[in-house]
Amino acid sequence: MTLTGPLSATIALFVAGAALTFLPARRADSGPAHETVGKGRIGLVFDVGGRGDKSFNDAAYAGLTRAEQELGVQGSYLEPTGSEDREAAMRLFAARGFDLVIGVGFIFSSDVDRVAHDYPNVHFACIDYAPPPSGTPPNVEGLDFREEEASFLVGAVAGFMSKSHAVGFVGGMTGPLIRKFEVGYVAGVKAACADCVVHSAYAGESPDAFRDPSKGKALAISEIAEGADVLYHAAGATGHGVFEAAKENRVWAIGVDADQYDEMPGTVLTSMVKRGDVAVEEAIRAAVEGRFEPGVHELGLRDGAVSYVRDGAHGASIPDDVKLRVDALRDAVVRGAIRVPRE
Repeated sequence: MTLTGPLSATIALFVAGAALTFLPARRADSGPAHETVGKGRIGLVFDVGGRGDKSFNDAAYAGLTRAEQELGVQGSYLEPTGSEDREAAMRLFAARGFDLVIGVGFIFSSDVDRVAHDYPNVHFACIDYAPPPSGTPPNVEGLDFREEEASFLVGAVAGFMSKSHAVGFVGGMTGPLIRKFEVGYVAGVKAACADCVVHSAYAGESPDAFRDPSKGKALAISEIAEGADVLYHAAGATGHGVFEAAKENRVWAIGVDADQYDEMPGTVLTSMVKRGDVAVEEAIRAAVEGRFEPGVHELGLRDGAVSYVRDGAHGASIPDDVKLRVDALRDAVVRGAIRVPRE
């Protein structure tokens, strides 16, 4: 079954005897939600910001695309417009008996748990999954990362590069996940520059905090006014505003989740890279090969699942001596000599 029809159309679902209303994915080309033909059906539900965020959602989409090409799976994706649509999107895929349904982002955690309970024969995966107190359901796989480790590395870059001995951090939604980015970053800054000051701010307390570039720009300008000359964001599409503020004020910015250099060439110094694409592709591979493993799986520097951009043209603004010093810190983390805090 292919998802078709104009984006303004409403798909009425009847799951467990109840009618659900679901708005299909909004796409830049105003076309229908995407689906290809193959073996194994995979449903991907985007996080806030959706496809085209040049960050976490695009990384997940890249993993789905590779799985389509390399494994011949049938991939579908949807972008919800709100919290109710997140759950409805997963129910849509589950009701159709998909082999794996993936939620992109920690805000899906409780939605995944509810839908997984109602569809025990369907496998689910959630990136940045936060398990409930009762434990992970037997048909759910959590794909988590040690973001604090890669944030530690870009923090060290910021500390070594700062001339003002003041740097900034702009987070999206407040909470334990983004706090890991901030805490790791601060630890890295201090490892490189003990007397550096880190100014931190968050865009809000709801998922909308990840799609507010204007708020991101305002927060960044405030931190620049406090003397910050390197700004790291962990704020999704809100980070675009951080980049704008950095460019206009001629300071460095650091991207997140994916290589964001092309978003603002000459302004983006480096990016903390979180391989959501690898996690998605491997989760799909395991599912179609009958190797699905429930529970939370956490990946970090040692696994090659997180890193930072240091090579090629996109890392050219980082001096070689800084790269060597950051590499030494990375090696220390990998071998366990440095334990990066996360809270």
